[in-house]
Amino acid sequence: MSGDLEVSALAINVTIPQSLRWTDTRRGETFTLTTLNVRLLPDGRLAAKAYGRPVSGGRGGYVSFTVPDRPELAALIADAAGRAGALWAAHRGLG
Repeated sequence: MSGDLEVSALAINVTIPQSLRWTDTRRGETFTLTTLNVRLLPDGRLAAKAYGRPVSGGRGGYVSFTVPDRPELAALIADAAGRAGALWAAHRGLG
């Protein structure tokens, strides 16, 4: 069965530690980025987008931001993907 099974997406959400957070501006509003959405692509590579809240408060829109090319963020993403993989591998089934 597993050979015929098609999994279309694997994604995890990762909280960005306070020390690694940054701000970015979109549509005239500044956001503090607090969460990463990391996806495992079909070819085995990872893709990530950042999400956050407006600095001015409130919920704001669901707006994605590019993750800066910083070694500490790349390490966070790789560590989170490894941890998620271990958790998936150790699943105990439904219920």
